[in-house]
Amino acid sequence: MSVHVNHDYHLVEPSPWPIVGTIAAIGLAVGLLLFMHDFTPWLLIIGIALTLYTMFVWWRDIVKEATFNGDHKPVVQIGLRFGMALFIASEVMFFVAWFWAYFNAGLFPSAEIGSVWPPEGVQVFSPWELPLLNTVILLTSSTTVTWAHHALRKGDYKNLKLGLWVTVLLGLAFTGIQAAEYAEAHFGFGGDIYGSTFFMATGFHGAHVIIGTIFLGICLIRAYKGHLKPDHHFGLEAAAWYWHFVDVVWIFLFCSIYWWGSA
Repeated sequence: MSVHVNHDYHLVEPSPWPIVGTIAAIGLAVGLLLFMHDFTPWLLIIGIALTLYTMFVWWRDIVKEATFNGDHKPVVQIGLRFGMALFIASEVMFFVAWFWAYFNAGLFPSAEIGSVWPPEGVQVFSPWELPLLNTVILLTSSTTVTWAHHALRKGDYKNLKLGLWVTVLLGLAFTGIQAAEYAEAHFGFGGDIYGSTFFMATGFHGAHVIIGTIFLGICLIRAYKGHLKPDHHFGLEAAAWYWHFVDVVWIFLFCSIYWWGSA
């Protein structure tokens, strides 16, 4: 029996994923803290696994609502855009905290670290080697995701897929280079204030790159399945917004932590 809907608003069905996602986020955060203090890594592993599972099933439900049920009418898409914009704004404030911690330590170095920044004995990275390469990679990926988006708006699915492929591969390359950079670090996470602020800021950015790469990878899969339409593709728009945000944050990281911090 079909139900006639006389409005354009999507009344969301009851879902278990918000509470499951909350439990996953708590497990991930507590597990990460325990891991950093050399306790068991198992809670972190369980938290990561549960978070990935929540992402999968929640995305699955939203894709079903948007693509097959037709629930995402134009007025609903407006709400989704405002929601994504507010989410990115909250992420901006998240990174402001890490930049604040870095500049507080760098502009007003305490006597405990010799009143100099970087602290004496800390061998910092040259900004013109791996960090510069990663900057070029992210700037290029920001261009390719825009290329993919414009291709979709024109109905050019070949270039849509190609642009997304290049963007995902560039995201993976960025993550691999940052992992190699961490392996070469001459300072640790818990050794001093420089290491703590450096790894917290760049590490959380790296986590966002991984999430963004997964986000774009889902869009690539949906492109092959024919889910994305020239006039109905907010999932790709949201992924592109998120990726541009990650790109802008990296520019600030490069200029402040790598360039200014090594001067």
